[in-house]
Amino acid sequence: MSGPSAPRLCVVGTGYVGLVTAAALAELGHRVRCVDVDAAKVARLRSGDVPFVERGLAELVRDRLDQLEFTTDVSGVLGTADIAFVCVDTPPLPSGHADLSRVEAVTDSVPPGAALTLVMKSTVPVGTGHRLMRRLRARGPHRVRYVSNPEFLREGTALADVRQPDRVVVGADDLDAADAVAALWAPLGGEVIRCDVASAEMIKLAANAFLATKISFINEIANVCDAVGADVDVVARGMGADRRIGRAFLRPGAGFGGSCFGKDVSALKQAAANVGYHFHLLSSVLEVNALQKRRVLWLLDQRLGPLHGRRVAVLGLAFKPGTDDMRDAASLVVIGGLQAAGAVVVGHDPVAVPAARHHLADNVALTDDLHEAVRGADAVVIVTEWPEYRALLTPEVRALVANPLVVDGRNLLDPTASAAAGWEWVGIGRPSLPVGADALVARIGTS
Repeated sequence: MSGPSAPRLCVVGTGYVGLVTAAALAELGHRVRCVDVDAAKVARLRSGDVPFVERGLAELVRDRLDQLEFTTDVSGVLGTADIAFVCVDTPPLPSGHADLSRVEAVTDSVPPGAALTLVMKSTVPVGTGHRLMRRLRARGPHRVRYVSNPEFLREGTALADVRQPDRVVVGADDLDAADAVAALWAPLGGEVIRCDVASAEMIKLAANAFLATKISFINEIANVCDAVGADVDVVARGMGADRRIGRAFLRPGAGFGGSCFGKDVSALKQAAANVGYHFHLLSSVLEVNALQKRRVLWLLDQRLGPLHGRRVAVLGLAFKPGTDDMRDAASLVVIGGLQAAGAVVVGHDPVAVPAARHHLADNVALTDDLHEAVRGADAVVIVTEWPEYRALLTPEVRALVANPLVVDGRNLLDPTASAAAGWEWVGIGRPSLPVGADALVARIGTS
């Protein structure tokens, strides 16, 4: 793909979205200049050392290192690029607004006379594109075009998502700019949705808000199932079989986390408020999610009683399996609540222990050894559904705990298998079984 006619590409920001975008473009045959203000991160990336966990990404970056250049020279790269993907963070402010300071810094770094297309991958409020272009015009004449090309990547499966996209959204007022961006992603397939900039910005926020709503809805259903004796797993299967509803995102648990859902729901809610509309539904989605993260504490208290002095193993620190991302992780709420109740907490995660040390107090013991985590525990709480935690049902691990109580905040384990393995299993919206129950008892109990 390199050659005199190939567009000169750059990616600004080498976090999850930026590095995955750059690696995917390199895999398509392009040479990509990657820019980040963090000199230490740039140095690591130059040697092929990816500073976060994302399945398959480190291997792809090392394989394509000859096509990826890493630098801190933002203005220099923007001054020579034809197409620049903006992939910087837009974290939430206390007001609920998105912090656009990094996006604005990229815009302000475009040198006078540059002729390029700015492609916004970062999730931004509706109207940001037009505001950034006004900001550029205020600095003087320019030859910059703008395209909104939102990402729809899931941490842990980001490479698969970019390689096989459901859709490619291209929002632009300039048809040539839209064509150029669409052409870059065309080899990957997926429905191309062309629209105006504001609609593209809204698509991303609306999609994440809807998915977050499905999660909060099934969590509410699970809590009612707990009260009335229904099984949310069966209920979700029955709901999901309806093609109008679908099965995706109907898994109850300890609430959603990560860098997208909470931030994007809040941003859309705030955007509505800014134009005089109160988005009641999204207020409830956020409230339900905040309460759901504490539900495992309530379930634990119901079974164990006062938690003061009790040793509790918290399994799963990252907000989801397949990543070490701790942003808005349910584990932070669970561990904080346990400590406030006076419990002795030991946290475990297969990959996120180094990242977790930056988010948790020094008096929280952390380990990547599952046996060490559960040894002597009065209870085990599963917060992240890492497949490694199915090892709880082995006799070896069962023998290590002081009290075989597991509060399964993700319904990872099978209730029948847990009971047969000698555990008191407590899930989210699913009936518990007596310890030692076998498959026949379980079938009779649920028939």
